[in-house]
Amino acid sequence: MASDQADVTTIVREKYGEAARRVLEVAAPAAESCCGPLNSCCGGAAFNGSVDPITSNLYVNGERELLPDAAVLASLGCGNPTALAELREGEVVLDLGSGGGIDVLLSARRVGPTGMAYGLDMTDDMLELARRNAAEAGVRNVEFLQGRIEEIPLPDASVDVIISNCVINLSGDKRRVLAEAFRVLKPGGRFAVSDVVVRGAVPPAVRRSMELWVGCVAGALEEQEFRTLLAESGFIDIDIEPTRVYRSEDARQFLEESGIDVTANLAEIDGKFMAAFVRATRPAAAPAAAPAAAPAAPTTP
Repeated sequence: MASDQADVTTIVREKYGEAARRVLEVAAPAAESCCGPLNSCCGGAAFNGSVDPITSNLYVNGERELLPDAAVLASLGCGNPTALAELREGEVVLDLGSGGGIDVLLSARRVGPTGMAYGLDMTDDMLELARRNAAEAGVRNVEFLQGRIEEIPLPDASVDVIISNCVINLSGDKRRVLAEAFRVLKPGGRFAVSDVVVRGAVPPAVRRSMELWVGCVAGALEEQEFRTLLAESGFIDIDIEPTRVYRSEDARQFLEESGIDVTANLAEIDGKFMAAFVRATRPAAAPAAAPAAAPAAPTTP
């Protein structure tokens, strides 16, 4: 098991490091990014002239205009957790697997100068890119940390909100990730991530191919399994809300090239994979018990 987890970590580091280097070299257009619209290892090709169903239109309402182009090009996510996390002025936010920094920069603007946004990433090239993007954007209330999401380098109960954008599915030890998230959240803190989730059983070969299409290197949790792991980690108020449901037709070309008969496996594929917004809460601290009443003074007969 430990070897499998190490293999996953190595593959993820290599793929996402390569994506960051493309952007850092500046020469690479958006079409060549890891999850970009034309040459995507996540199957983001424009099938039959359609728009990439994974990465398109995640950042809207002027958000893109606030960010350096490199932050947008390096975004490899499947959702926009900052739009759904209801961030408030003065909060401390942590982005697990922050990549080029797009969600950290947006979070920093939402929490304002009295708040703080941390990004955690294990890839040197992504950290270099994220720090460059923060400097270019002139955002000061950010800090990018080196580390793995299974070992968060922050103290207990130090964060108000944890966000993440299609990264937890890449971990080889999701139970550890969720336990660490619970540890660093303050009592009452919020877990608000976008991730790939599977709904129901899927044949192993089909699942592997769909995961490669959706998430470059993926190990998406089944919906009920995700709920169970969150509850076992101590979270309450667990909710999984689909934000994009991936259809077999979206992935037809990729699956056929992988040797999957899309027509024969339509029922096993269609609508089973989704990007979802996963919410949960660390319980608030229990109220302190009232001090015990002092014993009554003995009465003198």
